[in-house]
Formats: sequence, structure tokens, C-alpha cells
Amino acid sequence: MGGSGTITPCVLSLFAYTQEEQDMRKKQPKPQPADAMEFLSSADAMEFAQPANAMEFAQPANALPAKKKKSVVRNIFLWTFEILVIILFAYVVVYFFGQSRTNIGQSMDVTLSGGDTVLLNVLAYQLGTPRRGDVVSFKPNGSTTGHSSIKRIIGLPGEIIQIRDGMIYINGEVYLEKKSYPVITNPGMAGDGITLGDKEYFVLGDNRNNSEDSRFADIGPVSAEHIEGKVWFVLSPAAHRGFLQ
Repeated sequence: MGGSGTITPCVLSLFAYTQEEQDMRKKQPKPQPADAMEFLSSADAMEFAQPANAMEFAQPANALPAKKKKSVVRNIFLWTFEILVIILFAYVVVYFFGQSRTNIGQSMDVTLSGGDTVLLNVLAYQLGTPRRGDVVSFKPNGSTTGHSSIKRIIGLPGEIIQIRDGMIYINGEVYLEKKSYPVITNPGMAGDGITLGDKEYFVLGDNRNNSEDSRFADIGPVSAEHIEGKVWFVLSPAAHRGFLQ
């Protein structure tokens, strides 16, 4: 019994100490995740800070501007080249096929009327020579100040042209034209025959009795170097517009 009385206070004392420790633990504040938040915040900061360097490494600052600069220069060069080609093409077309002349007077009736504007084919006689029947524009006697004259080629270099009894003779043979023209009443110098030089052509107006042409001294045989080109198109007036027949 005496032993029992001694143990009991110890047990009670131990129990009281245990209970007191538990109460103290309950009263202690719980740890806050400050350190964890700071860690996450630091990690996030590092994660967002890294892509800037990564992008700089993947795409150098000077790479794209240099590439774009080359592309712009290349496009400008191509545009300039295309414009020059178009200008050159337009110049060639106008120079060889678009030079215009105005028919003056009635000497080419009914093929051309006075005041008709026509286009010349200059290239035709740079690649070849005038042919019989061509309608050509030329400078009378090579004049650079007077107007151009438009007539039809009848005689070719080296031929003898004569007009008698209203008929045209070439090297002694009658020249039968494909179209019907007025009978010539005034043979002019061709009445006695005209021998053409190596580069000379005999021309007549289609309105044979109202034309100043190779029959007369003011015009005479036309030198090849004075021929400007072949008439190929009537530009105006609109009523006469079309290819020369």
C-alpha cells in the first residue's frame, strides 16, 4: 500500500508534464511557406529572365535587318531592270514601227488622202530593200528641212523606165499594174527613158496626173539613203484608219 502511494504522484506528475507540453505545442504558430514562395518567385523570375538571352542567341540582333536589307536591294534592282526593259522595248517599237508622217496634197488619191497621218516601218529597209509597189516616205533630194513626200515605187535600181502613150515600160516591157490607175498624160523626163543608178528608185503618185514625182526634175530618181521607211498603217483620221492596202 505504501508503495502504491509513492508511484501514484510520479505518474500524475508525468501526465501533467506531457499535457503541458502538448498545450505549448498547440500555442506555437504554424510555419508559414515564406521560404517556399520566395523560392518559387525566384524560380519564376529566372524562368522569365532566361528567354531573353535565349532569343538573342537564336536570332542575332543584326541577322534579320541585314536579310531584309538584301531583299529590298534585290527588289529595287529587279524593278529598275524591268522598267529599263519596258522603256527600251517601247523605244524600239516606236522608232522602227511608230514614226508618223502626214500625207500632203492629193498625189496619192485614192490610196491616201491629203492630211492622212501614216506610220512607217523603218526596220523593213534596214533588213531588206524596197520592192516594186511599196508605198514609201522619202526626203526629196535629201532635204532635211522640207516635208517628207509619199509615193509608190515603180522602178528598181539598174532598170530603164520609160512612159509613152500613157503606159509605163520597164526595160522595154509594158508594166501591168495590179490596180487600175489613171492613164498618164504627161510623161515628163520619163518620155525619153530614165536609167536608174545602183541605189536609185523611180516613184510615182497614185493620182498619176496630179503628182510631182520622179518624172520631174524637182524630184527625179530617189536615192535609197533618202527613203525613210515603208508606209504600213493609216493612223488618222479614224474613218481611214487601218492597214495600207
